[in-house]
Amino acid sequence: MDSQTSQPSQAPQSPHTFQVDLRGLVDLLSHHLYSSPKVYLRELLQNAVDAITARRAEQPHAPATVRLYAEGGALRVEDSGVGLTESDVHNLLATIGRSSKRNDGLESARSDFLGQFGIGLLACFVVAERIRVVSRSARTPDAAPVEWTAADDGSYTVRTLPHEARTEPGTTVHLVARAGAGEWLSEERVRSLARDFGSLLPYDVRVGDEVIADLPAPWDRPYPSPATRRVALARHCHDLFGFTPLDSIDLDVPLAGIRGVAYVLPSAVSPAQRAGHRVHLKGMLLTERAEQLLPDWAFFVRCVLDTDSLRPTASRESLYEDETLAAVREALGERIRSWLTGLAAGDPERLEAFLSVHYLGVKSLARHDREMLRTMLPWLPFETTDGRLSLEEFAQRHPVVHFTRTVEEYRQVAPIASAQGVGVINGGYTYDSELIEALPSVRPGTVVSELDADTVTAHLDAVDPAEELALSAFLAAARAKLDPLGCDVVLRAFHPLSVPALHLDDRAARHEQARAEAEEQADDLWAGILGSLRGSAPRARLVLNHLNPLIRRISSLNDPELIGTATESLYGQALLMAQRPLRPADSALLNRAFIGLLEWATHTDTGKDDRR
Repeated sequence: MDSQTSQPSQAPQSPHTFQVDLRGLVDLLSHHLYSSPKVYLRELLQNAVDAITARRAEQPHAPATVRLYAEGGALRVEDSGVGLTESDVHNLLATIGRSSKRNDGLESARSDFLGQFGIGLLACFVVAERIRVVSRSARTPDAAPVEWTAADDGSYTVRTLPHEARTEPGTTVHLVARAGAGEWLSEERVRSLARDFGSLLPYDVRVGDEVIADLPAPWDRPYPSPATRRVALARHCHDLFGFTPLDSIDLDVPLAGIRGVAYVLPSAVSPAQRAGHRVHLKGMLLTERAEQLLPDWAFFVRCVLDTDSLRPTASRESLYEDETLAAVREALGERIRSWLTGLAAGDPERLEAFLSVHYLGVKSLARHDREMLRTMLPWLPFETTDGRLSLEEFAQRHPVVHFTRTVEEYRQVAPIASAQGVGVINGGYTYDSELIEALPSVRPGTVVSELDADTVTAHLDAVDPAEELALSAFLAAARAKLDPLGCDVVLRAFHPLSVPALHLDDRAARHEQARAEAEEQADDLWAGILGSLRGSAPRARLVLNHLNPLIRRISSLNDPELIGTATESLYGQALLMAQRPLRPADSALLNRAFIGLLEWATHTDTGKDDRR
């Protein structure tokens, strides 16, 4: 074989052109890019507004009108914009992905336009089977009107029309509904969508004879007084979002081209619930579900605003995450923060009304913002043994600010600590322990201490050594009974007298307990490993109240079996009073103690009957 024949051909090959299946592309748009067919009207309004913007860039006093007429499953949209020549039609309308905003030197002015991606009229195929465009160019006054007609199978025709077919510059778009989509082109639906998308557009937009634009925006209108403005904004919020706000916050960021308002929700919401905000881009509604507009801590407001700086995604239904959006998010967060500090300084009643509903959001902010924590100290509520107080008021009452990290620990110690005069804050709720620990940084000299089992026990009165020695046999039997459960027994005297026993543990004790349980259930290898992890962690303890009459009677018993049953009963009752979750072993103990007490009571009664 000739060696030359074995070499691949180096001859240049002609490039191929992508073939686009328009039906497939329309399916992609309607099911994946756009959330709803309603976006077709936004695309029509957007094209019309951009055409007017382009014409006014060259002819500042040109008319700025958009008219929509819906009838019999068809829609006609007329604009007084820049219009198109036949060459424009071939280059722009019939070329997927090319935007008119990139044409004829307009690239530098793209910030004035709403559309950026050149998808344009394709969105209309979501509801229409045929699109007809008649346009006359304002840039080439002597050019004849041109007609572009396209079907959803990907075919289109272009022809020039007599000059009298359209005497003024601009464009008219005709849509004919596809089967099953006629409702989207009804006059009522078109009017509703036009109001939703175009209420803030700066041009004369009408459906039939009805004016759509409602300018100036509610937050930019003059009002006779601040109270009148608040009422008007509350009405606007109710019409837009369906609730009457607690308050409204102006969102004015001139450097970012943002004007709008944040409405404070009247009821509490979960911090994990991401609020949807309404964002208009140069007057056109971009999205009503913008979730990344505000910092995470500002989950207690819903916003509506207009901007000319934020970038939309390809679907123009959400915001592009970039440095500009991050800067806007920070600026809007600062506006909300300033509103809060303003309330703290000048309107405490409104602040208290707000915090009674949304204290969690403010706590979230304060844990990262020391200045906000300092400002909110007199206002943020915490659960304490003295009632519901602010950190400032609690710190004024107690030289040492004791707190627990969990709600369970607080429930264990709160009644006893309160009776002993020890103030405790429940730090088990969201953000609370972080804020308590940050207290010394904004209130110098404040001593903050986590309350553990040893601290509580140390505040309880010791029993006279002679009395404790006399009860040594009872205590030994009680300790032997609870030792398998990882719990010690101690005797103390404390108030209130009505509490017979107190179950105390801390995280270290619970960790050791969990390790021991895992060791029992593990195979030899893991049991050895877990056993090596055994440390000197403190165990849980059952503190018996020597002042309680029931404890005095139980401690005088001589029957070891009955002492064991009574000890188990006291242990179970202390667990229930602390509202601690019960382990299987604890549940079994409660059942055993209950049955044991019944048997003992029944046996005692039977003996009395026999003696009779």
